[in-house]
Amino acid sequence: MTFLLLNGHGISLRIDSAKLYIKDGWFSTKEKPKQYIFRPKQIDINSIVIYGNDGYISIEAIRWLIKHGVQVVILNWDGKLLTTMLPAESVQVKTKFAQYQAFANHKKRVELAQKFIEAKFIRTQEILEYLNQRYPDIDAELPAQAGVLNTAQNSRDIMGIEGSIAAFYWGELQRIIPDNFEFTNRAIGKTNRPIGASDWVNCMLNYGYALLESECLRAINSVGLDAHIGFLHEPQAGKNSLAYDFQEPFRFLIDLAIIDLIENRIMDNKDFIRTVSYTLRLRPIGARKVISAVNKQFSRITEYQNKEIAYSYLILLKTRELAHYLTGLKPTISFLENSTKIKISRPDSDEMRHKILSISYTEWEKMGFSKGSLYYMKKNANGDKPFTLQKHIKERLKNWSIINNTI
Repeated sequence: MTFLLLNGHGISLRIDSAKLYIKDGWFSTKEKPKQYIFRPKQIDINSIVIYGNDGYISIEAIRWLIKHGVQVVILNWDGKLLTTMLPAESVQVKTKFAQYQAFANHKKRVELAQKFIEAKFIRTQEILEYLNQRYPDIDAELPAQAGVLNTAQNSRDIMGIEGSIAAFYWGELQRIIPDNFEFTNRAIGKTNRPIGASDWVNCMLNYGYALLESECLRAINSVGLDAHIGFLHEPQAGKNSLAYDFQEPFRFLIDLAIIDLIENRIMDNKDFIRTVSYTLRLRPIGARKVISAVNKQFSRITEYQNKEIAYSYLILLKTRELAHYLTGLKPTISFLENSTKIKISRPDSDEMRHKILSISYTEWEKMGFSKGSLYYMKKNANGDKPFTLQKHIKERLKNWSIINNTI
């Protein structure tokens, strides 16, 4: 587990007999608040996210959480990050000094800014290719502007290139989103930061990106870097510029989470509420759905240095590698697992759907399967929701395609 969400009224965190007692809030008389008990040295969450109306946390509970390395994240009513209570900071004076020197070095700063966006562009194309598998009309090739990233002379140029690619990306994504979501584009203010959401998608994205920001802050804090000094995003009072930098290569995790919610039609009207200022916010039940989808993506396994790790851990590793790069312990830096793209495949691709629909029941029985299983596969293939296939079925389908020359 990565995040534990607490919302509603009457949230409480207290200590009794060295154990942490957590009570979730209530938001209807029909639902009984959940309670959690964690023993010392036996807590399996990284962050507690509070998106509630009222409650309390004892001083002893704060001390307990800090000693166990658990971050407390408080979100504003609109899902944006309000503040965090981080575990004890790693005291790395040399690391911070090296960070400040790199920031003052124009060439080094531009180089690092390009690295962050280069990783984002690769992930952006992977998301488009992932969508193209299911929706062939999606253009999976990035515009030519992506190819001039290395010629940028400063962070403003880089942000301009990034903006043009982002506009293309959100335009393609808009094509797969149902009309009732009323999504037309990503809502960004003059300072290139999210603004109040007026549609479901932007509302969910704001919430998800706030969770990603908190995870980046936790990693930055743990390795002793200064969260306020970024290389791509300009330092501003009260802004976590380096956390904004680190979000860029990992935004695709939030995008995948929201795409999953959209494709599976998990969200509905009761998950949102419109405020007096006409912006949308998530109700507690909606916030619970979003955080569940985000946890799923953060727990997604990837291969790095011949090991299988979760993406939440990869964020920490890449933050640590930046610290080592800045201090000269590492000669190069990349914000990807490796230098090549990692294919994000899906079993419900357009090709797979046509393949399933083209198989006759007689052919299916010859492969040793029942007609019932093919019936449900055809039903799924005719629908518009995502579906999964067991490994042995995918292998049989592949062999059938080779025999019938359909691939």
